[in-house]
Amino acid sequence: QVQLVESGGGLVQPGGSLRLSCAASGSIFSINVMGWYRQAPGKQRELVARITSSSYTNYADSVKGRFTISRDNAKNTVYLQMNSLKPEDTAVYYCNAHRIAPIITDYWGQGTQVTVSS
Repeated sequence: QVQLVESGGGLVQPGGSLRLSCAASGSIFSINVMGWYRQAPGKQRELVARITSSSYTNYADSVKGRFTISRDNAKNTVYLQMNSLKPEDTAVYYCNAHRIAPIITDYWGQGTQVTVSS
């Protein structure tokens, strides 16, 4: 089992910044990919960014150049630095841990609200 705890959400004005954190615990040695997803009201959950165990990253087109995902292996924590925030970034952000062996398994955090509004 893997437990994920997110923090860092809140209310920010357009153009502002926030940093989300996701602390992982449990059987984290087997995790292959960590990621951030978001879900806005009335919309499906979508990938924002993810980072592999070898630190390869990829981003949704909508956040490229504004968001940065990183990891601190010593702290078992993944971060999402969000700059130049827009109202359309408003959503609940979820941390995800993805394991491919022995079976494909996804773990999710409880979510943290990000609201971008003036």
